[in-house]
Amino acid sequence: MRVFFRSWLSFWPANLGLLLAIASGGMGGQAWGQTSPEENPLDLEPALVENSPTLQRWWDETPDLFEQNSNDPAFLTRVRLGYNYFPDDDQSSGAAIGVEDLFIGQSPLSVSGDYYTNFAGQQGGGANLQYYLLPLGWYVNVTPLVGYRAIAQNDYHSEGVNVGGKVVLALSRTGAADISFSQNFVAPGGTAEVGISTLSVGYALTPQWRLATDLQRQNSSAYRESRFGVYLEWQPQPR
Repeated sequence: MRVFFRSWLSFWPANLGLLLAIASGGMGGQAWGQTSPEENPLDLEPALVENSPTLQRWWDETPDLFEQNSNDPAFLTRVRLGYNYFPDDDQSSGAAIGVEDLFIGQSPLSVSGDYYTNFAGQQGGGANLQYYLLPLGWYVNVTPLVGYRAIAQNDYHSEGVNVGGKVVLALSRTGAADISFSQNFVAPGGTAEVGISTLSVGYALTPQWRLATDLQRQNSSAYRESRFGVYLEWQPQPR
């Protein structure tokens, strides 16, 4: 027993340096609890990691999901082409084109524009700037809008500054489903002022293609007009 005890005591001073070197090499110079990307702690196939930019980003640095969800838009740019029905104008129909929320860089500022016609004297179109007041990743957002718009209703014509606001409810992120309501006024304060109320609903069929509907009411001192639209929308995916 005494021989074993003396041998055990003599082992540590003689081999302490070797043990520290082995421990240092095994840790790879990293702090406890850290894992390098090369070690592949999830035991994933190398090809899977190489073909997944998301996994590579997570390997390099864990992302701030709260910040991403707050700043990545819950709704995307949409390019639309569709059919319009005018129940108050002899139940005529026509076509419409437009672009919604073309964002300028990474800012909350976007551009929207549209044009519609029934090919029989009724048409309208214009462009607006929107500046969203809440983080773009939120499920609810509001924006004032300002731009220019022209409206022709047979013998009636109005054009000028277009001002108003819009509320967006994103039921699912990245344009999968949303509802918006806007109220704006063309040539406000003049004899040709037109108030326009628009309710829009969109639903994604695939990540890039959606179906959307618009229900719009135009009111002026000279006429009242309703318009119902059905659109096929394409939304380019963010990089």
